[in-house]
Amino acid sequence: MTTTSTTPAGARGDERTAPPHRRSTTLLALVLPLALMAVPALAALGWRDELPERIANHWGADGPDGFSSFAGAFVPLLVGTGLCVAQWAFAFWRGHDGVTRRGLVATSAGLGALYAVVVTGTLASQRGLADGALAPGGGPTVVLGLAAAVVVAGVAFLLAPADARLPARGPVDADARRVPLSRTQRAAWTRTVGSPSALLPAGAVVAATTVLAAVLDEWVALLVPVGLSVLLAAMLLWRVTVDARGLEARSVLGWPRVRVPVDEVQRADVVDVRPLREFGGWGYRLGRGGRAGLVLRAGEAIQVRRTGSRVLVVTVDDAATAAALLNTLADRRRPRDDRAERGTPRATAG
Repeated sequence: MTTTSTTPAGARGDERTAPPHRRSTTLLALVLPLALMAVPALAALGWRDELPERIANHWGADGPDGFSSFAGAFVPLLVGTGLCVAQWAFAFWRGHDGVTRRGLVATSAGLGALYAVVVTGTLASQRGLADGALAPGGGPTVVLGLAAAVVVAGVAFLLAPADARLPARGPVDADARRVPLSRTQRAAWTRTVGSPSALLPAGAVVAATTVLAAVLDEWVALLVPVGLSVLLAAMLLWRVTVDARGLEARSVLGWPRVRVPVDEVQRADVVDVRPLREFGGWGYRLGRGGRAGLVLRAGEAIQVRRTGSRVLVVTVDDAATAAALLNTLADRRRPRDDRAERGTPRATAG
């Protein structure tokens, strides 16, 4: 019989620790994007006498269709600042997991670059104009901003330190599910998991951005739906594997991937996941209590508690077998004197 179980955050061996690398997180996720967005703010102040009274801040198919005063030109920068501060705060206080922390750092840095380029470009194109309605189309500026965001986000991700290896101490809990596997037997488990429910809205977004590029006659903007298609393909279909190395979830494109080394596993369990309530949506998310989640659908998932107060949740079929095998393989990697503290647990079917 298969049962589900969970372990509270304060369980044995899960010492609460602060997220690592807080200094680099602050530099890359807070100082860098705010410094980037300071550029258009200072530029706007310097160009004050050259800008029209009505500043274009939105473009439609026939040109500018939204305007603001000079003070209103700073609103996008305030919004960008709020978004970046939120990303930094999550990384600073909840970034126990390296993938989550580096992703938040990259997102914040990329947003800073996007807002910096778009706001600077749209204001620069209106210098000397009598009215913002005469401003040229903003398509090229947006594309340039997106390109800058991708580059800056990628650099920030690479500069953000990854997690240091932190092998677990002490045996896996005796009551954790296991598979009957002898010391000489080898075993591996793998499943493919996707997100069929996300295909329709994802396809709609790609179609909408394609139509928008055609309507605006900005064919260079087709780079946006092409990029979205690649991104969605990378995020909507994954291969999950448990073997002697630990747990790995890898996109069908080969990247991104998420790994939990077997010697860092403290305990694996089966949980039932409700994406919106627990993680705020689908994809690779940060959920309640700082849990990182590869959440592609609702339902059963494997939850892995690892050293450094990190928890990974992956929605996948047959999670009970995956959890049981991972616990068994993690036990194998423990030093013999650690296992002897409680004795080698008797194998039970998952």
